[in-house]
Amino acid sequence: MIRFTRVTKTYPRTGTAVQDVSLTVNKGEFVFLTGASGAGKTSLLRMVYLEERPTSGEVRVAGTSSVTATARDVAKLRRKLGIVFQDFRLLEHRTVEQNVSFALEVIGAPTAVISGKVNRVLTQVGLASKGRAFPRELSGGEQQRVAIARALVNDPFALIADEPTGNLDDRATRGIFQLLREINAAGTAIIMATHNLELIRRQEFRTIEMARGQIVFDSAEPSATPKPAP
Repeated sequence: MIRFTRVTKTYPRTGTAVQDVSLTVNKGEFVFLTGASGAGKTSLLRMVYLEERPTSGEVRVAGTSSVTATARDVAKLRRKLGIVFQDFRLLEHRTVEQNVSFALEVIGAPTAVISGKVNRVLTQVGLASKGRAFPRELSGGEQQRVAIARALVNDPFALIADEPTGNLDDRATRGIFQLLREINAAGTAIIMATHNLELIRRQEFRTIEMARGQIVFDSAEPSATPKPAP
């Protein structure tokens, strides 16, 4: 479903962010992506939804190749993916319902189906009663739930979450992670970048650790043991 084949990403000013990475994420998997700041996690995630393209190698996501994808192909791919960021990225002047419905409006979804889809995902994330609230009236955990609802409204096959609990306290973190577990249990693959090692230790999901742009540990590998950082 998501496959990196000998992928390297180099930036003109900052150098190599991802170096010779090969990995596969299968349908319905939950994957933790961890590593220190600057390890290459965000660059790797950005290549999943082709915000960035590899300098060499290939990223293939649901049949779309980074080598051959046109701008139209990329737009179609992103409709199949949900993307959640650490800083929520909500539209402050729009209500919760309007923030979520905006994701459908921009792709030209029929007005008749938008309301039903928005109500469904807000119920799914536990915010059915907050539809008319504005982001400033919500807690950080609630704002992240809105961001997750917006990511889910197109029924994505995978959810890409870049430090989704990084700005939250422990209680909100537990709530968001439980929500992500429920989403995954319903069949959506999740790749979650996080620094929260305690959260990772409490779970049995696949864990990939990066250091200096390379994968140094992947719990899915037979007899996996951490490699020395390059």
